[in-house]
Amino acid sequence: MSQQPKKVKVFPTLKNDLILRTIKGQKTERVPVWIMRQAGRYLPEFRETRAVSDFFTVCRTPELACKVTLQPIDRYDGLLDASIIFSDILVVPQAMGLEVQMIKGQGPHFPEPLVQPSDLERLIKKVNVDESLGYVYEAITLTRHRLEGRVPLFGFAGAPWTLMAYMIEGGGSKTLSKAKRWLFKYPEASKQLLQQTTDVVVDFLIGQARAGAQLLQVFDSWAGELSQDDFNEFSLPYLEQIAKKVKKQLSGLGLDVPICVFARGAWYALEHLSKTEYDVISLDWTVQPADARKRTNKTLQGNADPSILYGDKELIDRKVEKMLKGFGGQKYIANLGHGMYPDHDPEHLRLYLEAIVFKLTVEACVYKDA
Repeated sequence: MSQQPKKVKVFPTLKNDLILRTIKGQKTERVPVWIMRQAGRYLPEFRETRAVSDFFTVCRTPELACKVTLQPIDRYDGLLDASIIFSDILVVPQAMGLEVQMIKGQGPHFPEPLVQPSDLERLIKKVNVDESLGYVYEAITLTRHRLEGRVPLFGFAGAPWTLMAYMIEGGGSKTLSKAKRWLFKYPEASKQLLQQTTDVVVDFLIGQARAGAQLLQVFDSWAGELSQDDFNEFSLPYLEQIAKKVKKQLSGLGLDVPICVFARGAWYALEHLSKTEYDVISLDWTVQPADARKRTNKTLQGNADPSILYGDKELIDRKVEKMLKGFGGQKYIANLGHGMYPDHDPEHLRLYLEAIVFKLTVEACVYKDA
């Protein structure tokens, strides 16, 4: 349940709308680029912030969340075409009543994960998203003002299957055996949890757009751990709901906010996702760009392996050139196929961004009639 921010907010005029024009299929002067986890531990300025504030304190303090969101925009001035609010997909399970800790060197940890269907009774039945996650809205509104129109701002949320997996596994997992056990032993309870999570995610995304987010992304980080049939049953229907419901409600509010979906590892789902109301499909590095182009007419995003940033300038340039030529210059947003790694060299990300923005994009931007 969400009452949502009531007033239409007034923000500084957007100066760089390249990514928005790209999503609309308009011909642009170059390929836009932003990076998943562009605000994070690879940046020394971020580590300085984290040295005095724990992870979820940064997420829950609008001033701090805004500060770290702006760090890559300031560092890579003129090289990034979007920002993404600093938060975490696991704020949704927190809002639903579960405790989530971020353990140094380990990652997220649920002290009391869901073990059996009766544990669903521990979840809050009707989540007041404004009350539970209002700090994210405040951070978005503050960041929109502090950006001063330099680039647009993404809001985001985790997909229901990925969030369910975390809630049951209690953290990261190599097999997701506990979560998959639910799917096959307790399919109805699983669908109840997936639907309950979907409802919260829908309200949360709408609230982010009303707070000032100009784009939205849904992260299904563990989609590829499902077979195609299981994805079609336990992930896709809820992803479809999210896009349809968010689009419908935002349209009724007079808001046109593009939505991206990133179903990591679900290369088999590209055609199904193309039939949804998502505006952009983000791809990981297991998908060949030219092949993806043949399989969908949607705007695509991605998809370099983040590990190429361990390479030298020559390798990065070569990989970028091949990626850009594969996707072409129209209806394409450059990114990585996943987020930045903590041990990445910030200057190697700069090389990646410069290769896209300055050196190779003009050659890659060969436009065709839509």
